[in-house]
Amino acid sequence: MAHIEPLAPDQLPDGLRERLAEAEARMGFASNDIMTMARWPELLGALEGLIATIYGSPEVDLGLKRLMAMVASSAAGCRYCEAHTAHGAAQMSGVDGEKVAAVWDYKTSDLFSDAERAALDLAFAAGQTPNAATEAHFEALRQHWSERQIVEMIALLGLFGFLNRWNDTLATPLEDAPLSYALENFGGDWSAGKHASGQKETRSP
Repeated sequence: MAHIEPLAPDQLPDGLRERLAEAEARMGFASNDIMTMARWPELLGALEGLIATIYGSPEVDLGLKRLMAMVASSAAGCRYCEAHTAHGAAQMSGVDGEKVAAVWDYKTSDLFSDAERAALDLAFAAGQTPNAATEAHFEALRQHWSERQIVEMIALLGLFGFLNRWNDTLATPLEDAPLSYALENFGGDWSAGKHASGQKETRSP
């Protein structure tokens, strides 16, 4: 059970309801972490601006950014964000489902370039506690990415540091779409854990 319940759409102020309805139309579902954060509209507005800036920048491919967020969330242990970013990479960023499923093998899979491996290595290290990023990670990054692009990656990982802590602390319940995607595409031992509160985890036969 979530420690603070997400608001229902009819509990939102009119302006916020309209804005979040647009986000729901893009994603295909109402995001429970956003609906919880809507209890403090000013905070939600600040986060929306940060997300728009980071995701809207073309310096680093959006699909790669979502895969980086997925790996960082996995390293942090946040199953909510892990499932969300996998679903978003496949359904909203056009990343091939095979590549999303292979992200755990990015070091050896032919589906990933050396540039992507360097970015995902950083994401996995930065998602850990304590943070495991080292100079070696940045040396590898600089072989493929500009300083500006690296700054964008760090901003993304900082954003998910906030989202991972927010959702794991609140035990935000996973919505049906990302939960189903994770159950169908992750390994057989994957579980949403506390984020499946009130829902039944069912895998396709």
